[in-house]
Amino acid sequence: MPRPSRLPKSRDAVHHPVFARFYARQSVAAEPVISGHRKDLLAGLSGRVIEVGAGNGLNFAHYPGAVSEVVAIEPERLLRKLALSAALRTEVPVDVVPGTAEALPVKSEAFDAAVASLVLCSVRDVPRALRELRRVLRPGGELRFFEHGRAPGPLMSATQRVLDRTVWPPLFGGCHVARDTLGALREVGFELGAYRRILVPAKGPRLPTSYCVIGTARRPDAP
Repeated sequence: MPRPSRLPKSRDAVHHPVFARFYARQSVAAEPVISGHRKDLLAGLSGRVIEVGAGNGLNFAHYPGAVSEVVAIEPERLLRKLALSAALRTEVPVDVVPGTAEALPVKSEAFDAAVASLVLCSVRDVPRALRELRRVLRPGGELRFFEHGRAPGPLMSATQRVLDRTVWPPLFGGCHVARDTLGALREVGFELGAYRRILVPAKGPRLPTSYCVIGTARRPDAP
């Protein structure tokens, strides 16, 4: 269990019961579109892995057999309960733990890899969350990320910024659709590996959430 002193002062950022119910239904409905990206995200992982913002555990089924353990951090009570149920159906050992990305309740340099999947859009403090991920990775450890990102065109990017400043975060559990994941990773000292920008879904109308980036980053071997 995380130490109370390390938790954020406000519980609002991790207590979204209405959104959690919506997300639990919507994410399952979207799985035919998302599952292929989950497989790509997790392919080739091995050893001990920490996943932040595990949600209802839809990544769990895609972890390869070479993963010895997954520690899955999920702050929202309903989603954590669903993640616990998902963990019981997987072949890879998964330990679902309460906590926030900004204050991970685990030891430093304890993991070979980390996973951030559609979660950095909603954390309260992105630099702090990424510094925590860097802290818990061993030197040379890898971060896999699959996140919303800024649209390339001026009209949609402006729309994203307006939504982020107004209705989107209150309606969708703190989600921001225009955050710069790649820039944030560089700023806290991760070394970017291969990544690609994708549209989700690949076909159909473009939504503010359609613009995503998937890739890898590495904690340097030395400070």
